[in-house]
Amino acid sequence: MGRIVVIGSLNVDLVVQVPRLPVPGQTVTGDRLRTFSGGKGANQAVAAARLGGDVSMVGRVGGEPFGAMLLSGLQENGVDTGAVSRDPDEPSGTALILVEAGGQNTIALAPGANNAVGDADIALALNRLDRGDFLVLQLEIPLATVRRAIIGARRRGARAVLNAAPAARIEPDILKGLDVLVVNESEATAIFGIAVQDLPTAHQAVRAAAAAGVRLAVVTVGASGAVFSRGGDSRQVSAFDIEAVDATAAGDAFVGALVVALDHGLDAEEAVRFANAAGAATAAGHGAQSSLPTRDDLRRLFQVELP
Repeated sequence: MGRIVVIGSLNVDLVVQVPRLPVPGQTVTGDRLRTFSGGKGANQAVAAARLGGDVSMVGRVGGEPFGAMLLSGLQENGVDTGAVSRDPDEPSGTALILVEAGGQNTIALAPGANNAVGDADIALALNRLDRGDFLVLQLEIPLATVRRAIIGARRRGARAVLNAAPAARIEPDILKGLDVLVVNESEATAIFGIAVQDLPTAHQAVRAAAAAGVRLAVVTVGASGAVFSRGGDSRQVSAFDIEAVDATAAGDAFVGALVVALDHGLDAEEAVRFANAAGAATAAGHGAQSSLPTRDDLRRLFQVELP
């Protein structure tokens, strides 16, 4: 199996469970405050490691105790943290998360040290990659850094995976030749200008991604599972039925699992099915990294296996 290198965000998640998400100007009384290790990059690294991937994390944290907590969370899950830098001049990234009873959430993010991820970090990531390895990125670090990292991965013959989240416009040159793109409905809408709100429009979005040069494009569609395109055709892979309590890291679990499945040689449809299982298992638990499943969890819950 190859190596999976994740360059991206590490955040402290401050989470409050609420009966309903507040509207502007409204105060809602919730449960006690919980603190978790998170960040899309770190979550995806832990998700892949728990499923058996050989994972290295590249990113930045602050010099305060939160930074030490974030490093410890990665190390406890078998993620190599030799390329995670501690920045004494910046705070660690912090996410304020409200989760309502049905599992949906709203998030406000203060990027902190994540905004300083740049060329030195790209060099650390690329030095860990060989031909055929995976470089996994998200958009909680500067977009210019993401662009340069993807270009560098292509030059080394590695496979670039972009989870274009949070939602942002992506220039066509980033998409052309991209190995894997994973987005949800709102993120797909931001990139392709298609109002993705159901399965037919999700099919339109992945076909647009294929036309733009993306080799494997996936749009996650919540309870309907995911729609993917490889080579121009598009197909739906149904979701697994589970009672969701906190969807905070479900998308990150999906990305980490998808990369591990592709690294194990699964075809696109089976890889997306495996990723759906990981996302569902995560939504059934509380917190970000604390709810990410192992292969044993997925075998027990959904009878899905890797070769």
